Amino acid sequence: MAMFDVSAFLENLKNLVDSAGVWPYVILLVWTFLEGETIVIIAGIAAKDGTPKLWLVILAAFVGSLASDQLMFFLGRYKGKAFIAKRPTWQKRSQKVLDILHRHQTLLILGFRFLYGLRNVTPLAIGMSKVSTRRFVILNVTGAAVWACAFACGGFLLGRAMENFFSKTEHQLMILAGVAGVVFILWLLRLLRRRKAAASAAAQEAPTTVPPEDTKDA
Repeated sequence: MAMFDVSAFLENLKNLVDSAGVWPYVILLVWTFLEGETIVIIAGIAAKDGTPKLWLVILAAFVGSLASDQLMFFLGRYKGKAFIAKRPTWQKRSQKVLDILHRHQTLLILGFRFLYGLRNVTPLAIGMSKVSTRRFVILNVTGAAVWACAFACGGFLLGRAMENFFSKTEHQLMILAGVAGVVFILWLLRLLRRRKAAASAAAQEAPTTVPPEDTKDA
């Protein structure tokens, strides 16, 4: 069987991005608006040869993340209580966020993007608090910039390391398959953990029904 050529694969990926023009950045911006850091790492890996451009990857990730969390903040400020009331599984997490906010306000606003399990609910909960809009915007811009740089540059360095490593090994296909398998397992475990946590929270908050007592005519 012919050896899988990593260099050719990366070159084809680069050509695909070249031909796509601005669309990879648009997709990245929308994706980071809706989801998390995985796509930023992948884009960083793809940027190792200069296309897509690393600084544009960072910019797109920054804008998408900033816009998403700023929107959640304003949603919390003006419609937070009604929004939370319709989502019982968010209530305990939002209270946990408010408890942390009381002790570590600045650190929480700067770093909530790195908190697993509280990432989505945090800006909404902060919007429900007494934190001023000006303070949140300033810290949110800083946090989004750090987040985008960290994951995009991390992916970039990982791509360079992968290229150097694979150029010196004869078992490229097996290693790639192993990495893909590990990533899939981690993703599956994360999905199952989220579903289990959501089911547990829903069960705890479900009203307990007491069966009526039997009544008999005397």
